Amino acid sequence: MGRKKQRNKSKGINKKELSNSVLAVFSSNARKTFNYKQLAAQLLITDPAEKALITEILYELKEKETLEEIQTGRFRLKARGGNVIGKVDMARGGYGYVVSETIKEDIFISQDNLNHALDGDTVKVTVYAHKKTGGLEGEVIEILERARETFVGTVEISGRYAFLAPDSRQMPFDLFIPLDKLNGAESGQKAIARITDWPRRAKNPYGEIIEILGNQGENETEMHAILAEYGLPFKFSEEVEEDAARINDRITEADYRSRRDFRNVPTFTIDPDDAKDFDDALSLQQLDNEKWEVGVHIADVTHFVKPQTLVDEEALQRATSIYLVDRVVPMLPERLSNYLCSLRPNEEKLCFSAV
Repeated sequence: MGRKKQRNKSKGINKKELSNSVLAVFSSNARKTFNYKQLAAQLLITDPAEKALITEILYELKEKETLEEIQTGRFRLKARGGNVIGKVDMARGGYGYVVSETIKEDIFISQDNLNHALDGDTVKVTVYAHKKTGGLEGEVIEILERARETFVGTVEISGRYAFLAPDSRQMPFDLFIPLDKLNGAESGQKAIARITDWPRRAKNPYGEIIEILGNQGENETEMHAILAEYGLPFKFSEEVEEDAARINDRITEADYRSRRDFRNVPTFTIDPDDAKDFDDALSLQQLDNEKWEVGVHIADVTHFVKPQTLVDEEALQRATSIYLVDRVVPMLPERLSNYLCSLRPNEEKLCFSAV
């Protein structure tokens, strides 16, 4: 009676589903070895027929070169394609993908197999057999370069320890901050913390507060938090400001002779009164043939900013001005952005024009 019941039960087993479940255990534990008993325990299987089927599946996966038999009856996921170098693209769920130029398909990395790699990090990955969904899966074996060491977030102090809860959704871990590394930060404040250590077995990285931005919710604090989160510079270095201060602001007789004069043509900026800068203008006049002439004018930045100067290199690094709700982070120092290269009313300016 017992044997007949067992046989009937085994006939109802979905071998494909069980095979996928077995492979999923190996994929989530890419460098670990398992025998059929350990797999059965992982999958909460107690039926002898299903345990026997696990053994059958293990050897089938070995024949397909999905698994390798390390010792008699002990198997491990077999690496495929060797090691790959790429960048981590973290998901909100704590897992991620590695994007590599050497493999067209993105490599799925479970949270357990990220091994402290974070969003944007350049890593070396061991690629394993296909997952049950058909995608590649791997494990980070070395972090070659961190994308960032600092994070913006809110300080939370509780008794004998503190954390910084990062603002970024791509950072799934709070930073553990020892009390002697708070550097004056108080609970509820926005701050910038730097990772100082991440012990192998520790879930959270260790860090220290390097800058206090202010109280959470205050406008100035939140604006600085946005700038810090995206790595936008708050100000220019002294060297760049000094380089800008040395730029000659005089319009010479040679400039007047070599340029077309629009000072007597109605010309107006198209930026509103509350604009952060004035760098575009239009001119309009009726010609003798009764046609209308329109001029589009922009500030001649290249007259003042010469190639390979400190100002030019800084502008290249910044790429563009960044506009926030209540301020602008300019590409050029204020002397240029708000004065020499700003088309302010009733001031003579050098321009590039399309007429």
